[in-house]
Amino acid sequence: MRGDEGSTLPLTIFYGFLAIVLALLVVAATSLYLERKRLFTLADGAALVGSEAFAIDDVHETAAGYRPTLESPDVSAAVSAYLSTTPTADFTGLHLERAESEDGRSATVQLSAYWKPPVLTLLVPEGLRIEVTAVARSVFS
Repeated sequence: MRGDEGSTLPLTIFYGFLAIVLALLVVAATSLYLERKRLFTLADGAALVGSEAFAIDDVHETAAGYRPTLESPDVSAAVSAYLSTTPTADFTGLHLERAESEDGRSATVQLSAYWKPPVLTLLVPEGLRIEVTAVARSVFS
């Protein structure tokens, strides 16, 4: 019968390597999640600004009360102004994909940015383009 001396060393090395790989994957996934949440927060603020881009002359009385009418050029101009004054240096390749009003009552903003993982590994790509869309409805009371 052979002794089992030295058989735990390869097992220890394998499980150590597996633990490091899993930790790096969790770090990359967490970083991607947080970057998407940050980008969505920026898009949400931009959509809110876009939904308030109406003049008092654009408010009309309806059966449900007073409703403002949004125009896509006004929404786009307000969102562009908001993004130019908001600190966005932390985002790589931030791009305003669209800022418009599809129904005249809500503003839709779509932003995209490039995400890079904090640690490059063979299992995680070098980066991804992430996109988010936020919609805000204008309310007049």
